Amino acid sequence: MSTFFVTSIDVNVPIRTAYNQWTQSEDFPRFMEGLKEVHQLDDRRLHWKAEIGGKRKEGEAEIIEQTPDQRIAWRAQAGAIINGGVVSFQPLSSNRSKVWLQVTYDPEHIVTHVGDAYGMVSSHVQRDLERFKAFIETRGRETGV
Repeated sequence: MSTFFVTSIDVNVPIRTAYNQWTQSEDFPRFMEGLKEVHQLDDRRLHWKAEIGGKRKEGEAEIIEQTPDQRIAWRAQAGAIINGGVVSFQPLSSNRSKVWLQVTYDPEHIVTHVGDAYGMVSSHVQRDLERFKAFIETRGRETGV
């Protein structure tokens, strides 16, 4: 049975900047803990390599929905502990945005591999968002520009 976790963070950049950075998937390892490499295979598919709970993992994810400056949804194809998710963007002002992140996961699969499912997922996802905030605010603009 799948479970989901939702969290958010406010970032001091315009919504377009936050959204555009999230579309730069090859930069995910710069702020996502455990993720070692991401390669975009085509417009919809990503191949990733990670180290999770001391074990090397790799797999693919498929982008199943993408609405510019609003939302990106994905699902794991293989190898993932997290089954999928949605990242949404909400403008707070012309230079501030809220980033919402929801991930879906199988708690039994996580417990088998790394321990406490909810605590592991919630703290991991929150730290990734905090690193995203620091990354994008320090730069002030998205990579790839």
